[in-house]
Amino acid sequence: MRNIIALLAIIVCSLSSSAQGYLKASGKYIVNEKGEKVILRGMGLGGWMLQEGYMFKLSNIGQQYRIKAKIEEVVGKEKTAQFYEAWLANHTTKEDIDSMAAWGFNSIRLPFHYNLYTPPVEEEKVAGQQTWLNKGFEMTDALLQWCKANRMYLILDLHAAPGGQGNDLNISDRDPSKPSTWDSEANQQKTVALWRKLAERYANEPWIGGYDIINEPNWGFEDPKDVRGTAENKNAPLRKLMMDITKAIREVDNNHIIIIEGNGFGNNYRGVLPVWDNNMVLSFHKYGNFNNADAIRNFLNLREQHNVPVWLGESGENSNTWFTEAISLVETNGIGWAWWQNKKMGLRNPLEIKVPQGYQELLDYWAGKGPKPSEEQAWKTLQEFLENLKIKNNIPHPDVMDAMFRQVQTTATIPFKKHVVGKTALIQAVDFDMGRQRYAYYDKDTASYHYTPGVNTRGNRGGAYRNDGVDILSDNEGAYIHAIEDGEWTQYTITLPKAGRYNITFNVAAAADTGRIAVLIGETTAIGEIQVPNTGGEKNWQNTQPQYLYLKGTTLQIRVLATKGGFNLRNIQLSRK
Repeated sequence: MRNIIALLAIIVCSLSSSAQGYLKASGKYIVNEKGEKVILRGMGLGGWMLQEGYMFKLSNIGQQYRIKAKIEEVVGKEKTAQFYEAWLANHTTKEDIDSMAAWGFNSIRLPFHYNLYTPPVEEEKVAGQQTWLNKGFEMTDALLQWCKANRMYLILDLHAAPGGQGNDLNISDRDPSKPSTWDSEANQQKTVALWRKLAERYANEPWIGGYDIINEPNWGFEDPKDVRGTAENKNAPLRKLMMDITKAIREVDNNHIIIIEGNGFGNNYRGVLPVWDNNMVLSFHKYGNFNNADAIRNFLNLREQHNVPVWLGESGENSNTWFTEAISLVETNGIGWAWWQNKKMGLRNPLEIKVPQGYQELLDYWAGKGPKPSEEQAWKTLQEFLENLKIKNNIPHPDVMDAMFRQVQTTATIPFKKHVVGKTALIQAVDFDMGRQRYAYYDKDTASYHYTPGVNTRGNRGGAYRNDGVDILSDNEGAYIHAIEDGEWTQYTITLPKAGRYNITFNVAAAADTGRIAVLIGETTAIGEIQVPNTGGEKNWQNTQPQYLYLKGTTLQIRVLATKGGFNLRNIQLSRK
């Protein structure tokens, strides 16, 4: 698998922009100091400086401060402090940044929690005084050095502002029992002071790409019932705070782009504009909607109307097909992007954090569904969790990187794994080629449009192994394709020792005998129909009757087509006659 990642690195390295000096807003585009347009291809480091519950199967808990309290319940305060110190050390390292550069990313978006840089207002000994903490600044310094070594821009993103900037509590680690960013002048002053401090520190660092000054505000200023801030028409408090932050930054730094986000999770700019600085970029966020021009029309119009660059500052959490389409859409329109996020538990990211032993017992206890684990058991699980954070222990998903870079440029397919047929070969059905929908595979449901009313597709409905549209489940024997529908197919590139006659069989499971398989070489039918037997259920596996086919050449592409679906497929066996 890591060999595939290395191959992808070679393929996409030419896509990385060669950076030159400070980034600037020049009319409708971001440029470098040579005046060359720069398309930012970035990755967000979600989960590192700020945990959100859903990333670690903790959606029912949500905010980081609540996750921390749950950990304290089982191992105590001292070990919890050790856990979070190790978390920050293990989650993102130089090796992570080196890898992202090799995959093709030219920028990093750092979503940071203010409390790594300054304490909450209620913990300040003198009201209105700002105390500075070394931890956050030192971590940012180190990250910047890793980025500089790879010629990558680092964009600072205030993801959790003092008090919390929205009603989606997880995003900003907001405690609703305390004043929000918008309810507290002290919180706003601390926000402004923090940005001034950061700008002062990094004013002369050309590899700082910009300051994303407040992430995804979602607040009803005029109508508290408008909890998402999507109906707000004036956004006066948001505009004022961002202008105050800009003024503070410009007192010490005139070099860097200031990136602003509208209300409604970065998308509602009513009342926010016109811009108030000549080196400013508008960010928008895009999740779960269609990938057509209408989906970004409002931002294209804002770019034209205000002669200001726009940037897709956050996107992702979908299928590979959606990734390729979204990136193609924005790049075609001269817009850069930053994806969300590099690693978490589950698919939809380049790296997956493995679930540690005993983790389900912790989840059950925290959800009130199981007994409390002993401190020793809980600490053992949490220590394994910390080890699993390290990139060397992550599960790589080369199909995700391929979709984000190579597939944006070409419809060509490449092998996901090498399938070399000696006397015999067993090909796992889930190891079909990498490439776009309709080129490497065809599935009737390839992406999630969860923010589009009436569209209930999901992509990989099994949620296992790969992030393409093909539905995949996993059991003790490994991963397999399930819920195959009429007309769906997968393609495999195979290497043969020589042309000749071969037997082919399929390991299938079905509750009826209606399933039918055809075998194509490229797009030419080689076997018109293989009956799928009724195996007694979708978890009972059996081989189909062997069929003969003549294979020409030494490297070719086989397509397995379900002319009639209703079965599961685990593997394909080829043996030489």
